[in-house]
Amino acid sequence: MSTFDRYLLRLFVKVLLACFVSMVGLYIVIDAFGNLDEFLGYGRVQGSVLAVIADYYSARIPWFFDHASGLLALVAGMFAITWLQKTNELTALMAAGVTTKRIIRPLVAAAIVVSIIAAANREFVIPEVRDKLVRNAQDWLGDTARPVDAVTDNRTDILIGGRASFAADQRIQEPTFTLHRPIGEFGRKLIAEDAFYHEPTAERPGGYLLEGVSYPDEHAEFPSASLDGEPVILSSSDNEWLSEDQLFVVSDVTFSDLACGPQYRTFASTGELVTGLSNPSLDFGLGTRVSMHARFVQPFLDVTLFVLGLPLVLSRQNRSVFVAAGLGIGIVIAYFLVTIVCQALGASGLLMSPALAAWAPLMILAPTAAALSQPIWE
Repeated sequence: MSTFDRYLLRLFVKVLLACFVSMVGLYIVIDAFGNLDEFLGYGRVQGSVLAVIADYYSARIPWFFDHASGLLALVAGMFAITWLQKTNELTALMAAGVTTKRIIRPLVAAAIVVSIIAAANREFVIPEVRDKLVRNAQDWLGDTARPVDAVTDNRTDILIGGRASFAADQRIQEPTFTLHRPIGEFGRKLIAEDAFYHEPTAERPGGYLLEGVSYPDEHAEFPSASLDGEPVILSSSDNEWLSEDQLFVVSDVTFSDLACGPQYRTFASTGELVTGLSNPSLDFGLGTRVSMHARFVQPFLDVTLFVLGLPLVLSRQNRSVFVAAGLGIGIVIAYFLVTIVCQALGASGLLMSPALAAWAPLMILAPTAAALSQPIWE
């Protein structure tokens, strides 16, 4: 790596960090003041307002970087080139026989590194903090009642619903489990005071522990019911760990699937999306399939966005830094329009499959970037 490469990379990193810190700071200030009453209330409960704010926004910084990484790399690269033009360093380099391709090579490498960091953040960091990301400031502690969108377990044909959900203890208030087909002697409905979701363990399958069961009345006398040899409804009559007012419904529909739905899956890793799509209890729909394919495409799209912006900076006569930023924003708007339209078509099942919807933006934008940047590489 030459001295010039290090100089240009330092400039790139400085601009990228300055933009990121400025954007994150502005977001935190605006959002925090909008939710100040909630944070003050949580601070009285937990003992420190600053600790609550730090915990809340520490999860949102990786999310913010995930959404802004492509824009940050583009703006940093355009600012770096514009700075070289402004100080006439670019003119001096080209007069010395240094090609444009050689000048921008470290910037392209830096953009690739940023896209890799963003992909790692998407796969490893965001899934670890998604429980915080699905909670807003009004329900940060998870003790606020949230509506439940009923979900059918496709494996057992049981519709799982309830009056409200509470994230803190993964509880469903006044749950109603509707059996679309008879299972054992339990009839068509299971009604209880509360249902608590339990993760699967080595000893027991995952599912919902119903407490205060009020219907059917004689549930404690019914034997446990199975479907195709797999346990579905466990009764206290043959399970000593259950009390007489309890039932356990085995299900692969998690509390997050029930209470958060598509929002929770947005923050899942690619491996978790693949596993979820093979879950016989759930149908994630076309939108999730588009998202899964988009995970593989996104790093390439980030680099494509960067390459799209470079020709506009290198070919223009106006050397204003602010014009460079404006051009970058225009490119980003066009980029997102193409991406959103293609993915929306895939999610709706119109014109293209989920796989094609995810890859179509790259098929459109990559040739465009190659054509626009051809003079740079010659």
